[in-house]
Amino acid sequence: MSARAITGYGAYLPRHRLAHAEIADALGAGGGRGTRTVASFDEDSTTMAVEAARAATGDGRPDAIHLATTAPAYLDKTNAAAVHAALDLGHAGFAADVVGSARSAVAALRSGLADGGLVVLSDLRNGRPGSTDERDGGDGAVALRFGDPDDAIAVVLARASATAEFLDRWRAPGDDHSGQWEERFGAERYAPLVESVVAEALAAAGIEQADHVVISSPHGRAAAAARKRYRGRIEGADPAIGYVGAADLGLRLAAVLDRAGADETILVVSAADGADAFVLRTTERLAATRPERGVVAQLEHGRALRYAAFLTWRGRLEREPPRRPEPDRPAGPPSARSEAWKFAFVGSRCTACGFVHVPPMRVCKSCRAVDEMESLSLADRRGTVATFTVDRLAFSPAPPLITVVVDFDGGGRYTVEMADAAPDEVAIGTRVEMTFRRLYTVDGVHNYFWKARPLAEATGTTEG
Repeated sequence: MSARAITGYGAYLPRHRLAHAEIADALGAGGGRGTRTVASFDEDSTTMAVEAARAATGDGRPDAIHLATTAPAYLDKTNAAAVHAALDLGHAGFAADVVGSARSAVAALRSGLADGGLVVLSDLRNGRPGSTDERDGGDGAVALRFGDPDDAIAVVLARASATAEFLDRWRAPGDDHSGQWEERFGAERYAPLVESVVAEALAAAGIEQADHVVISSPHGRAAAAARKRYRGRIEGADPAIGYVGAADLGLRLAAVLDRAGADETILVVSAADGADAFVLRTTERLAATRPERGVVAQLEHGRALRYAAFLTWRGRLEREPPRRPEPDRPAGPPSARSEAWKFAFVGSRCTACGFVHVPPMRVCKSCRAVDEMESLSLADRRGTVATFTVDRLAFSPAPPLITVVVDFDGGGRYTVEMADAAPDEVAIGTRVEMTFRRLYTVDGVHNYFWKARPLAEATGTTEG
């Protein structure tokens, strides 16, 4: 089988932003300028992977999904299976995780190049309060489609890799923050590795310098040195994403694809437990295949978040729990029976009268026809808020809890929670879209389902 090419892509950045100055004010220390992206309390690496995969442009249904992350929602269970289910792919095809280190992203990309399918890179970054990891990290996801070179938006001209064993960063199983060695040591180890793979990849591609350069590394000093040395001919502002772990390489590549022209070269370099370099060339199909929401556009439209809320969401600040019974642990059998509804938000439409049922039904509520239904996915349908409630007593890590009744475009009505919104941003007539989220977690079991969120990108509201 010939090597595959990139045929589409999509990125997802959560809407919350934590300002470095907010951290500095809370801890009484210098924090600098800028912000970091923050996954909401109901988001994890799986939910963000679903959002990126939904945004990925391209034709056809992927026959394989490779999910790379350093922060899997589950261990001893395949997280990519939930992504597969949320995309309504039935039971055909292959889905697997590539987890552990940031270099897992490169392993997933190599699998996509070899076998095609959808490569999803998704991560959340944690660190001790006040640490560089906490301040300079970020959360997000990206999905890259791999397929026939005839449909390519970018082809891989060459690649090179080098591996070295040295103790730069480490995290023991169960820990939520990494240990780090002194930065100068890591910079000295990474520099020759990066130099060797870049020289090899550029020579194999037959070019001396690329038009665009993407550098990704968990080692900040090594990344800065490489960016200074390997500048592209076409300069563009490097988006202030922060370091997003296994998703970092793909998000930076997506930001370049958002603005690159046809027949331009991109040097992609990862320095993590070694070094990897890819040289890509874009095609004329790129401009027509860009997703609706680019990386920079998503970065520019966020919601400010208080540091106390961030610490609460990450489990570092224990606050008073609700004086109400805990929800039951999600059970396996009913989840399996309603897989298409629960994970892909699939309803049904009566073939006799056209009435849309949410959730799916066997008997039509309108004409009473029995078993005359066809499946209808509503995950990508937008809708309008028909009515809503604001519950200030129900437990929520970001109170109050907002529940909305949504009338979907083309038919169907359902009641769901509202995500990423404050009460003054919701009204009858508010336009919404659906987003895959986590309702709650009990005994280590995540209850995934769908919520609504406002279509408007910018709100200017501060949470927490």
